[in-house]
Amino acid sequence: MRCFMRCFMKDTQPGFQSALLADFYALTMAQGFWKKGMNSRAIFEMFFRDQPFRGGFSVFAGLGTLLERVRGFGFSADDIEYLRGLKVFEEGFLDYLRGFRFTGSLWAMDEGRVVFSQEPLVRVDAGLIECQLLEGMLLNIINFQTLIATKTARVWLASGKGSIMEFGLRRAQGPDGAMSASRAAYIGGAAGTSNVLAGKVYGIPVLGTMAHAWIMSFPSEEAAFRAYAQIYPGKTVFLIDTYDTLKSGTPNAIKVGRELAAQGKNFGVRLDSGDIQYLSTEVRKMLDAAGLPKASIAVSNDLDESIIQTLRDSGAPVDSWGVGTQMVTGGNQAAFPGVYKLMARENAEHELEPAIKFSDNPEKTTMPGIKQVWRLKDRAGMALADVMALDADCAAAATVPVNAPLLRPGESGSFWHPAADYRRFSLCLDGEAEPLLKPRMLGGELAAEQPGLEDIRRTVKADLEALDPTYKRLLNPHIYKVSITGELRELKLGLIKKHLGDLQGA
Repeated sequence: MRCFMRCFMKDTQPGFQSALLADFYALTMAQGFWKKGMNSRAIFEMFFRDQPFRGGFSVFAGLGTLLERVRGFGFSADDIEYLRGLKVFEEGFLDYLRGFRFTGSLWAMDEGRVVFSQEPLVRVDAGLIECQLLEGMLLNIINFQTLIATKTARVWLASGKGSIMEFGLRRAQGPDGAMSASRAAYIGGAAGTSNVLAGKVYGIPVLGTMAHAWIMSFPSEEAAFRAYAQIYPGKTVFLIDTYDTLKSGTPNAIKVGRELAAQGKNFGVRLDSGDIQYLSTEVRKMLDAAGLPKASIAVSNDLDESIIQTLRDSGAPVDSWGVGTQMVTGGNQAAFPGVYKLMARENAEHELEPAIKFSDNPEKTTMPGIKQVWRLKDRAGMALADVMALDADCAAAATVPVNAPLLRPGESGSFWHPAADYRRFSLCLDGEAEPLLKPRMLGGELAAEQPGLEDIRRTVKADLEALDPTYKRLLNPHIYKVSITGELRELKLGLIKKHLGDLQGA
């Protein structure tokens, strides 16, 4: 990660990350807080309101990148000089920024967890100015990588948990977008990437075949195939649609493929255009008739999860899928809808009190207080519901014992819809209640060693296995229960009532 970021963010200090990756209002607000002496403890949470792609789940990604950036978050001498040139910021505030570092705590779910709307994914606990300056960077990283990891997981599930090759470098949103997309796609289920720099920086397997330019550079298609097979006899995949897939490409691939088979080498072919269902079926027949049943078929050509599922449902004999544009850009979903809101702040008595954003739109009224998210599971380990509860660190949750589980096996509970209306559900827990938010940074330093990408990939697959298939449907998925405790519901309703009373009395 550091190797890549030094290429794109100039500074002489290894690991430095410019805090200018922020919205301008964050800096003007920070100066305002500084001038007013308002830098007491605050709690912000990042969450999202709706599932992307009209899906039933999301995959949390980007935490490793975020922690790396937060550790080196600061203002260089060049940054300070730039801010001075804007003629907006006082010298005293610029002096404050010169020594700025994140010294707070950051809690988050494990990267790779399957997550749902309304629940906090990240909690930032620090001085008000530190919390505010992190907002833009945090949302930029988590929103994009979570979007791409979610898209890739959908593609992977649609393929029948098959082999997905991420081919999106040339269509990604710039160099940083390409790198972040490759990382997130690998987390979400891609087997590898065409992005060589991502392979170096993140340790992702690099994959690729050949372009049409290779074939067009030789006097004949057969000569092009033979030359490639001689150079890469153990990793040969022929691109067979340059001229005519069935009349030229496949016969020439068979001719050279037989020579490879005689040497004990296997090979594959790739389709990048045309009717994939029809052509893959015909190519499979031709390969089998030629005595090459082990030859694999890879396909590409602007694929997404819906196309892949349709091809699988039609019986297309495809062994691997090359997915680029639709995966690394989010396809028809431009952005992940994550937001970052103040949930609690320290009062004049140095006690934390819950904060709420009150809105005419009920879905935009925030869930106040410091919260933990508990995943309720049955005895087989399948996820039943997520429940938000007030955390013991919040003054409003003083009656909740520290580290006490939401429910123990055999205990019953009733939980409410987050909109704080009449809807609720009850259950008797026969599995476990798992707390999802864990400390990642304490006092500005990492709280534990961070997992590698392979561990994160295993987390994704385990969580998807623990999710009922009805939540994973591409079309009209079942809605997973995200609920709140009665205590949290009462806190929210009480704050709404208080604000309404204040407005009426104004």
